[in-house]
Amino acid sequence: MFTLETAATAAYVVAALLFILALAGLSKHETSRAGNTFGMAGMVVALVATIALALARHIEPLGLGLLIGAMAIGAAIGLWRARVVEMTGMPELIALLHSFVGLAAVLVGWNGYLHVEHDLAGAEAAALGSEGMLGIHSAEVFIGVFIGAVTFTGSIVANLKLSARIKSAPLMLPGKNFLNVGALVLFVALTVWFVIEPQLWLLIAVTVLALLLGWHLVASIGGGDMPVVVSMLNSYSGWAAAASGFLLSNDLLIVTGALVGSSGAYLSYIMCKAMNRSFISVIAGGFGIEAGPAEDKDYGEHREINAEGAAELLSSASSVIITPGYGMAVAQAQYGVAELTRKLRERGVTVRFGIHPVAGRLPGHMNVLLAEAKVPYDIVLEMDEINDDFDSTSVVLVIGANDTVNPAASEDPSSPIAGMPVLTVWNAEHVIVFKRSMASGYAGVQNPLFFRENTQMLFGDARDRVDDINAAL
Repeated sequence: MFTLETAATAAYVVAALLFILALAGLSKHETSRAGNTFGMAGMVVALVATIALALARHIEPLGLGLLIGAMAIGAAIGLWRARVVEMTGMPELIALLHSFVGLAAVLVGWNGYLHVEHDLAGAEAAALGSEGMLGIHSAEVFIGVFIGAVTFTGSIVANLKLSARIKSAPLMLPGKNFLNVGALVLFVALTVWFVIEPQLWLLIAVTVLALLLGWHLVASIGGGDMPVVVSMLNSYSGWAAAASGFLLSNDLLIVTGALVGSSGAYLSYIMCKAMNRSFISVIAGGFGIEAGPAEDKDYGEHREINAEGAAELLSSASSVIITPGYGMAVAQAQYGVAELTRKLRERGVTVRFGIHPVAGRLPGHMNVLLAEAKVPYDIVLEMDEINDDFDSTSVVLVIGANDTVNPAASEDPSSPIAGMPVLTVWNAEHVIVFKRSMASGYAGVQNPLFFRENTQMLFGDARDRVDDINAAL
C-alpha cells in the first residue's frame, strides 16, 4: 500500500542519487554548474520529504512552526552570506559551516540520550531494551557526540586561523602526541563504560574531552597545511552527519554523511600525497611539523623591478608561466591577470598557469578564481603537469604565492615545509615575484627564492601592479 512514509523513502533515494550526481559534476570545471544544481535539487527534495514525513507522523503545530521558522532563518542567513562573502573569505566560511554540522551532531546525540538512556522507564527505552538494541543506541549517542564535538571546536580553530584572528603557527604543547593518543584511548574506555552503564556524567565527560581534542588537533597544525585541514574537517562533518542519521533513523542522513565523509577523506589523502605528507599525521594532529623550525639565515640582498621593467621582460618573452597564490585572491587581481594573459597571447607569447595542489587556503581556490575571470581551462595546469617546463620558460610571474614556490622545501631539511613538493619556478630564466613586502608566507617560513639572482621583486598591491603592466604593454 502506497503511503506518505513510502513516498518519503522514495524521495530520500532520489535525493541521495542527486547528491551523488552533484559530487560527480563538481569534479570537473565544465560540469561544476550542473553539479551545484543537482546538489541544490537534492536538498530541496530532502527538505520537502522531511516536512511531509513530519506531517505524516502528526507533528504538533508548535513543532511544525519551529521547523519552518528555523528553515526560514537558516535560508535567510545562508542567502545573505552567499551574497556578501568574498572568495578570499570562502575557506574560513566553509570551516565555520563545518562547525555547525558538528554542533548539530552533538545536540542530536544529547537529545537521543535524554529521550532514551536518561529515561530508562520510558516507552522508547523499553522498546529498545526489549529488542536488545539499547547498548547499540548508547554507542551511537556516545560516538556521535564525540565526532560532533571534535568537528565543532576543530572547525572553529580552523576558522580563526584562516581569518588571521589567531596565529597560524602550530601549537607545540609538551607531549603533544601523547595527549592526542591518550584522549583517544580514554574515549574508547568511556564508550565501553557508557554502553554498560549509561550515566549523565560520562556523556558530559566525553563532550568536554572531544571539545578539547578538536581544539588541540587543529591548533597543532601549521597554517601552511590548513587547506588539507579544511578538507579533513569536511570529512569529519560528514561522519558527524552520518552518526546523527543513525540516531534519528534517517537513511538519507546516513547516506549523505557517508558520501561527504568518504569524499572529504579521499580528497585529503590525494592532497597529502601531492604534498608528500602522511595521511595518518593529519588525523593525529601532527601534520606539517615533522621538521623543526628553520633557522634564520642571511640570504643576501633582493633585487627590485618596476611595472615598466616587468612589461619589457614579458613583451620579449617566448613563454610565460603564472603561479598564483592567496595574495592574488586578496588583491582580487584575477581579472587583471586574465587581461594580461589575453594581451600576451595576442602577441604570440605562450602563457600557462601552474597551480599548486594547496594554492590559496582551500582546494581548488585558484582554479575557481581563474574560471571566474574567464581564463581558458586548457592553459590552467596542475603542478605535476607543468613542473618540468620551468627550465624552458622565459618568465615566471609569482602572484601572491609564497610557500608553494619555496625552494627550502626541497633544499633545507630543517624547514617546517621540508619534503613538500613545490613549483620549481626558480629554474626559469627570469622570475618576478609580486608581494606587498618581504614578509614570510602563511606558514611563517622565509623564502630564499626572493634572493636568487634570477628573481626580482615587484612590490605593491598585486591588482595595481598587474594593471600597471597592462598599461605599459
